[in-house]
Amino acid sequence: MVSKRKHPKFRRPNFGRTKRSRISLSWRRPRGIDNKKREKIAYMGASPSIGYGQPKEIKHRHPQGLPEILVQTPADLHGVSNVVVRIASGVGAIKRAAIQSMAAKLGLKVVNPKAVNIKKKEQQPAKASNE
Repeated sequence: MVSKRKHPKFRRPNFGRTKRSRISLSWRRPRGIDNKKREKIAYMGASPSIGYGQPKEIKHRHPQGLPEILVQTPADLHGVSNVVVRIASGVGAIKRAAIQSMAAKLGLKVVNPKAVNIKKKEQQPAKASNE
């Protein structure tokens, strides 16, 4: 298991000062000439900087310690070993089932498996006519 270093929550300047929600939570770089966060005044909180980055050995790794790849087709799994597979969000049910079965054959772990329920016309019972 890979445990990444923690860092403080980087809040936007003046976040939480009023009850109004006009100041959103997402980070924006302070640019005002008198902005205290830009001037790095301590009580304003931390700002993102390069020192908060993760070590090179664990950067871009899944918490299991293996590199993670994004797969869109079953062909993307050819020649792949010792990785964690994440299926892209736009992949449909049939292709998702094919990717999961191929990953199982190769012994790879799929991070986001969804229950795939493919109904084929042969499996559905034939409708009886009431005539």
